[in-house]
Amino acid sequence: MPDKKPIDRDSMSNTLLVAVSLSLVCSVFVASAAVVLKPVQERNQELYRQRIILEVAGLMHKDADVAALFANIESEQVALTDGSSAEVYRVITDGRLEQVILPISGAGLWSTMYGYLSVAPDGNTIKGIRFYEHGETPGLGDQIDKPDWRAAWAGKHIYAVDREPQIEVVRGFADSSSTASLYQVDGLAGATLTGNGVTRLVRRWTGTDGFGPFLASIAVTEDDET
Repeated sequence: MPDKKPIDRDSMSNTLLVAVSLSLVCSVFVASAAVVLKPVQERNQELYRQRIILEVAGLMHKDADVAALFANIESEQVALTDGSSAEVYRVITDGRLEQVILPISGAGLWSTMYGYLSVAPDGNTIKGIRFYEHGETPGLGDQIDKPDWRAAWAGKHIYAVDREPQIEVVRGFADSSSTASLYQVDGLAGATLTGNGVTRLVRRWTGTDGFGPFLASIAVTEDDET
């Protein structure tokens, strides 16, 4: 019998076989890891979302038990005029509504900004704002992350007497001597377009096409209780 031809380990076919085999093995490992890690990732995302909601509500503190604190928050789906719905959160203390947390989003300078807005039971007074995802310019538009700027929103009013959103991020500083300052937040130095984006998205989500009707309804409920 003729001798068998030795295998050429450096041949193109052998190289392709090894490459395909390695790719299949790696694909199996990656797919398995994704399946195993998915529940962990989803849980971490949920904890992060809960932490952000607690922060905007002013309830988060160092070493806090996120799950325990979040137990005081009730969620519900609110119908919007376009037929869709959005999840909002009620902070309840001793059976009494303390604030509602609304999801907000809208275009910034470079990307969509995502956050939450906290509103008092009167359906008008802002208690806090927090953005958790955006692509605004470092050192300029990302001033929306600064605690001092976020704190400036507390106590501001959304609506005037006609229930049309009046809240806005002004250019420069709000004039504290004017009654209009009740609806104004200091601007972002060097980031006017980001400030304009924040104004638009807050007005949109608190307007008639957003959570305006919902906020009006909780204000009526609060008045009835008092």
